[in-house]
Amino acid sequence: MSFGEVTYIIGNIVVIIGIICMLIGAYGLFKFRDFYPRLLIATKIDTVGLMTLLFGICIIQGFNFFSLKVVFIILIILILNPLTAHLIAQAAYRAGYKLEGTLVEEDFTEEESTPEPSDELGIEGERG
Repeated sequence: MSFGEVTYIIGNIVVIIGIICMLIGAYGLFKFRDFYPRLLIATKIDTVGLMTLLFGICIIQGFNFFSLKVVFIILIILILNPLTAHLIAQAAYRAGYKLEGTLVEEDFTEEESTPEPSDELGIEGERG
């Protein structure tokens, strides 16, 4: 076997692993019924499955300009997918969308999130 045949086989194995990750994630989308777990699974499908698939394509193509563009796409996916998922979840939370079966309702305000400097250091006040 030549080097080209070995990289072709390894690249196809990585592509198949990416497709399997995406299929398992698609099953997870149907299994979970709430918004937040579905958002998590959809993000994992995009991030892990698509990146693995694209990495396999890079292995099959070898090192050339096309694989350099695919690596750039992988980096964009790695940065933007978790960021957009976080922003979507934050917008849903602020809009009042709650998990089913949530026992405690949290209310985050600006006053609660920024402690006073004296509370942060554990100082009760001036000592006289």
